[in-house]
Amino acid sequence: MTNRLPVLRAERRWSQAELAKRINVSRQTVVSLENGRYEPTLKIAMRLAAVFGVAIEDIFTPDPDDLALIRVE
Repeated sequence: MTNRLPVLRAERRWSQAELAKRINVSRQTVVSLENGRYEPTLKIAMRLAAVFGVAIEDIFTPDPDDLALIRVE
């Protein structure tokens, strides 16, 4: 999964620590999210969407391989 967190954060001139404080997580969690080492829980994804004022889908993009596993009948 890729994300636009660094871009969204930079647009607002927020540090990683500032974003972490706004969504009530550690700075290390923000670092891991931005580097793609951690996929957010739904709760964190919803907090991020709320703090940035965008839809979750505007922040996170699933890998094409993950979408290929979805069966639509």
